[in-house]
Amino acid sequence: MEMAAAVAASRPAIEALPPTMPSASEQPPLYDGETRLFMSYICPYAQRAWIARNYKGLQEKIKLVPIDMNDRPAWYKGVYPKNTLPSLEHNKKIIGESLDLIKYIDINFAGPKLTPDDSEKQRLAEELLAYSDIFNQAVRSALISKDAVTAEAGKN
Repeated sequence: MEMAAAVAASRPAIEALPPTMPSASEQPPLYDGETRLFMSYICPYAQRAWIARNYKGLQEKIKLVPIDMNDRPAWYKGVYPKNTLPSLEHNKKIIGESLDLIKYIDINFAGPKLTPDDSEKQRLAEELLAYSDIFNQAVRSALISKDAVTAEAGKN
């Protein structure tokens, strides 16, 4: 029984995820010392930053602020004028773009390194991450064109 308790204690607790914030939601306070990751549960770019946060064990240090992408709060554009997700509020500034956020989180927070120290391996890692953007765009385009074809077929 002691072994089972030890194994259970070594597992990380499952994070209670906050609800998605629709357009009617109130803006959370900004620049109050809290670090916030504005993200969407369904956005692959936001998921990258979320994964980096979790891998480094920063669930208690970086609060999730999930935004409803289909019913986005108007106040978010005031937080991040590009109005895209993800963005990170940290040290009285807002940083955006998922790949930039991954690097920022890696440099500015404790925890396991997200990138290799070797410059050649780091170049390869950045190349792979850049390729993931191309892959995500290709999948999104395929899904959008499939919806357009399906809609067109429904007209006939």
